[in-house]
Amino acid sequence: MAEKSMAPSRSVLELIIVNNTSLYFMPNFKREQIILPTYPSEDLNFPSLKPIESDGQVSTSTKKTSSVGQKMNVASDPTRALLRVFMYDLPPEFHFGLLGWKGSVNQTWPEVDNPKNIPRYPGGLNLQHSVEYWLTLDLLLSNTAKVGKPCTAIRVQNSSQADVIFLPFFSSLSYNRYSKINGEEKISINKMLQDRLVHFLMGQKEWQRSGGKNHLIVAHHPNSLLDARRKLGSAMLVLADFGRYPVELANIKKDIIAPYRHLVGTIPRAKSASYEERSTLVYFQGAIYRKDGGAIRQELYYLLKDEKDVHFTFGSIGGNGINQASHGMAMSKFCLNIAGDTPSSNRLFDAIVSHCVPVIISDEIELPFEDVLDYSEFSLFVRATDAIKKGYLLNLLHSIKREEWTKMWERLKEITHHFEYQYPSQPGDAVNMIWQEVARKVSSVQFNSHRKNRYQRSQLHLNTN
Repeated sequence: MAEKSMAPSRSVLELIIVNNTSLYFMPNFKREQIILPTYPSEDLNFPSLKPIESDGQVSTSTKKTSSVGQKMNVASDPTRALLRVFMYDLPPEFHFGLLGWKGSVNQTWPEVDNPKNIPRYPGGLNLQHSVEYWLTLDLLLSNTAKVGKPCTAIRVQNSSQADVIFLPFFSSLSYNRYSKINGEEKISINKMLQDRLVHFLMGQKEWQRSGGKNHLIVAHHPNSLLDARRKLGSAMLVLADFGRYPVELANIKKDIIAPYRHLVGTIPRAKSASYEERSTLVYFQGAIYRKDGGAIRQELYYLLKDEKDVHFTFGSIGGNGINQASHGMAMSKFCLNIAGDTPSSNRLFDAIVSHCVPVIISDEIELPFEDVLDYSEFSLFVRATDAIKKGYLLNLLHSIKREEWTKMWERLKEITHHFEYQYPSQPGDAVNMIWQEVARKVSSVQFNSHRKNRYQRSQLHLNTN
């Protein structure tokens, strides 16, 4: 018998609007007011509501990974979707309310079939960790036929029909905007949201039934969900890397590595500069003095800063920083992706969409979609111990001649669309690829669960006799 949808009822989670301030309460909780500060609208830059333009070519990897749901402009059929997803109807304070959105009374979600009604996501560095935003929009859109999208993941209203259960908490945005304690607050809004989220989940049948193993939680910023991650670590996590997680909490067997949302603009294939047109051999612009594993940046800076055809300088996104980086990468043959405070950064994905061959110097890095993408076809990997040897890195890069570089450059142009976050999602883009990765993880979890159940029945009978 089908179970009823487990969306929070008013008896579990109550939302009240008072003078444009949102209040929500849970059983046995002291009624506390959560005031979300208003941010200026000009800060909310939405990258694009239109699909990224394509030259009509489909890469081999897209053909391999996008075989399901290519029919567009029709509502997805749950029986044909690759992944059926149940999404909790959490109050707006956990998602679009963090963007300043206020719907009508009892309205949980914005009307996503009209782009004008969709709250914009903040620009700058906020944007790089916006994964939960794009996934949530994709699920909300999956039941409408007004805007075409791949039928890869579809939202179902009955949790018993779902392959995975999605938690729509904008955890990275919550950390970036609400982790500081303001005024007379005793705890930050970010921590308060996490505490109440844990309390809510622990009371749900879906969580209790599987211990959270069938839940999908996005925590892409390395400091997001910092207070709740140990209690929610049994879930499938969508992360940028594992740098700040113990292996028992997050690992490649159960969790997913998602790409950063790149900050520089994508270079169209037809306008991508060739080998001869790229005057700079190797490019790096960013923070140089980092802690932990990122100390290698400083060593490389002193090795390379005065070398010919090398651009290695400090830089930030402030001022004209993004435009400078975009131009610099687009006119460079190789772009360094060096470990910083964490093993990963958005710099790798900026390089990919600039068709600048990435040179990855980060021994602990995990890469998105590596089970279907061979990064060695379009990137170079250099061990940190080798990179800091005098002359090693430049000798390696000089040894790669035009023909070999061009082969990697051509492959970069083929796979760039796999790292594009867009609305509506398109076949083979970042949103689509993440859902496919989730489907593969779910299948693997089910496989392991079934293997463990092999002797369960016979053991049960032995114990009862």
